[in-house]
Amino acid sequence: MTRPSAAPTGSVAGRLSLVDRFLAVWILVAMAAGLGLGRLVPGLGDVLAKVTVTGVSLPIALGLLVMMYPVLAKVRYDRLDTVTRDKRLLVPSLAINWLVGPAVMFTLAWIFLPDLPEYRTGLIIVGLARCIAMVIIWNDLACGDREAAAVLVALNSVFQVIAFATLGWFYLSVLPGWLGLEQTALDVSVWEIARSVLIFLGVPLIAGFATRKLGEKARGRSWYETQLLPRIGPFALYGLLFTIVVLFALQGEAITSRPLDVVRIALPLLVYFAVMWAGSMALGKAVGLGYPRATTLAFTAAGNNFELAIAVAIATFGATSGQALAGVVGPLIEVPVLIALVYVALAARRFFPQPDPVAYPLAPVEEGSPSV
Repeated sequence: MTRPSAAPTGSVAGRLSLVDRFLAVWILVAMAAGLGLGRLVPGLGDVLAKVTVTGVSLPIALGLLVMMYPVLAKVRYDRLDTVTRDKRLLVPSLAINWLVGPAVMFTLAWIFLPDLPEYRTGLIIVGLARCIAMVIIWNDLACGDREAAAVLVALNSVFQVIAFATLGWFYLSVLPGWLGLEQTALDVSVWEIARSVLIFLGVPLIAGFATRKLGEKARGRSWYETQLLPRIGPFALYGLLFTIVVLFALQGEAITSRPLDVVRIALPLLVYFAVMWAGSMALGKAVGLGYPRATTLAFTAAGNNFELAIAVAIATFGATSGQALAGVVGPLIEVPVLIALVYVALAARRFFPQPDPVAYPLAPVEEGSPSV
């Protein structure tokens, strides 16, 4: 997977591989293939869901691990200290993810779905599950700061373990009670959340860190960057496409049999992703972040941990519940919207004339350059 070029010229685009140039097409094809398989092959969803890891289908879990490992192997872990010292990035990120994001989703869920409590609850759960997986891919495609993404995802994971259950109780029971609205209970343990984080972030993070340390020690940084990374890089895209196919195959019948319900759920999600991404990008520029870190701030704010949201909805309300369907519609909307925002971000780069001096360099892609 080649990192998008900083120069929007046709010659650079022409040097990208066929897969890279039509990435959005492959993602849409993967979604359609998954939906088609789920609809046309009876019982496929049951077979795929039979073996689970923390409530998530094992094929999806494997796809996510394959997807995240190459990107985390590319992180320069020796640069992480420059990210942790940047309060312009860390403070806005934590505020947006854990104060603004859940409140925005709660508001949109009640505005768009006042008469559909199951879907409304499912959307609120999606809003509470902050990003730890696919956002790494979107950030990398948009030339965001790789090291910043690793730090923010790790912070979100810690806060997810600490705050998810409490925020669920607040937004589903306490706040609706204060406002005179319908209340819902959410029974989820801290261990369930921690287990999800350890598997979907901890495993690929440890593998990526170990790969870089051992690879650089054995053969040097030049070999690692120019020889090894281009070989393992494409597996991030393969893992992404595989995950999308399996995810939509699992719920293909449910999605295609209730199209009007899917549209009702999709509307607040579309507004949510647009508001969170655009608002965070603008905030990043306002506080003086360069393009790479403003982009990372935007994608980590807009992305959600759909794996956790679906697992919690299924465990609490059942696999055939409206809450579970709302969780599944989340990535159905998130995937095409965020891949579109990758291109929006690259187009918006001209509004950030100076990149962060310590962030990932934004040099144009040259022929023969390493894949990302």
